Amino acid sequence: QLQLVESGGGLVQPGGSLRLSCAVSGFTVDHYVIGWFRQAPGKEREGLGCISMNGGGTTKHANSVKGRFTISRDNAKNTVYLQMNSLKPEDTAVYYCAADLIHYVCSVYAIEYGYWGQGTQVTVSS
Repeated sequence: QLQLVESGGGLVQPGGSLRLSCAVSGFTVDHYVIGWFRQAPGKEREGLGCISMNGGGTTKHANSVKGRFTISRDNAKNTVYLQMNSLKPEDTAVYYCAADLIHYVCSVYAIEYGYWGQGTQVTVSS
């Protein structure tokens, strides 16, 4: 059974940092990619970046978070991370990780991801 579980969300002050984790399990394919997304109330889901779980772990980061957010992986732990620095109130959202089992090149387009975690809330406030 394919499963993605996010953790690490919470309340943080502006300028602070958080590291989100996405634990993946139940995958039987040789290759897949993991993407990170977020959705704030009243807004559309936004793609933040992605990482390939094979090879060198190629990553992509959306321009909106480039330089502040970094995606990485630990294949031994089947876990993908989203390191978020210099957080702003506008980063407040529910953050999701998702898996794409079809494409070899990852993207930030939610439509390409067929499996989703339950999400974790991140609130940036003083």
